[in-house]
Amino acid sequence: MMSKQRKIILTITVFYTILILYFLFFAFGRSDAAERASDYTFIFLPENFLKLPSISDLLPPTLMDLVAFGNTLAFIPFGILVPLLYRITFVRFITLFFLAILLMETIQALSFLGSFDINDALQNTVGAAIGFGAYKLGARSKNGWRKVVTTAISCLVLFLGVWGLGGLADKALTKEEGPFVAIKELIDSSGNASAGNQTTEMIISDQNVKPRYNMYDAEGKKWKPSRLRLGTNSSSP
Repeated sequence: MMSKQRKIILTITVFYTILILYFLFFAFGRSDAAERASDYTFIFLPENFLKLPSISDLLPPTLMDLVAFGNTLAFIPFGILVPLLYRITFVRFITLFFLAILLMETIQALSFLGSFDINDALQNTVGAAIGFGAYKLGARSKNGWRKVVTTAISCLVLFLGVWGLGGLADKALTKEEGPFVAIKELIDSSGNASAGNQTTEMIISDQNVKPRYNMYDAEGKKWKPSRLRLGTNSSSP
């Protein structure tokens, strides 16, 4: 016979699942968007799914920032509630959870109520993994209230850790753009490239290419090429 505590946990799990399904399929004007949609959207290539909005992005937060956080935070409770209901290993839990999320993403795309985005699925799974880890850490405490407090603190610490790792990974993988220089700063009064300001070469199809600038002067109502013509080192036409 099911215990009273288990009934309460099961009830919370069911209602929370219904709430999440509502946000997945009906919130944010999805029904109206489905009526206007005509193409399926499937995104299979993951992109730095651990990256969350930075603190500066949250001043003030936008709807997209909240959605990005929600993709992870909203699924943390599943990592706590499911192990409370069933004895399950981490690998089995994450595998089943990820497959369930993939199914939800597929239904979203096929019903035009959203898109299939592997990044969302991975973020959801990371949230569930955080919850499971926090549950395991909290379960070490014997006192009931201490379990709750330890689990809550563990959720916060693990989430901040994931947030920080995502930020570090994004910083390491993102290439910074070089400085922008106006064309007029690259040439002298005679129309030739200024000394020390030669254009940067680039590699295209294993060939070193130097950009060529075509500049035009307006005289009356006609346009004609100016004297500046920076050539290319590429052998291609």
